[in-house]
Amino acid sequence: QVQLVESGGGLVQPGGSLRLSCAAYGFTFSGYAMSWHRQAPGKERELVATISSTGYSTNYADSVKGRFTISRDNAKNTVYLQRNSLNPDDTAVYYCNARRVAILTYSYWGQGTQVTVSS
Repeated sequence: QVQLVESGGGLVQPGGSLRLSCAAYGFTFSGYAMSWHRQAPGKERELVATISSTGYSTNYADSVKGRFTISRDNAKNTVYLQRNSLNPDDTAVYYCNARRVAILTYSYWGQGTQVTVSS
């Protein structure tokens, strides 16, 4: 059964740091590009960061460049999002996504983890 399980969310003060994890089950993790997305209350879901299947290539939304770092450990079937210098605008539900484009496109989503940045 395909599953993506996010963890590491919670309440953090402005300026703080938090690392999110997303563990993958039921598919060949190393064959998929991974990404993190977030959705704030009343807003559309937005792409935050992506990482290639090998981990050699990463991309970030302008709003998080220099503050967030995406990484992956293919031996552990896990992707991470290290977030520093958090501010209230980073408050959202964070989702991880696995995507593979072949003849068909395969895309899996996690259930999301809530992150609240507040003093």
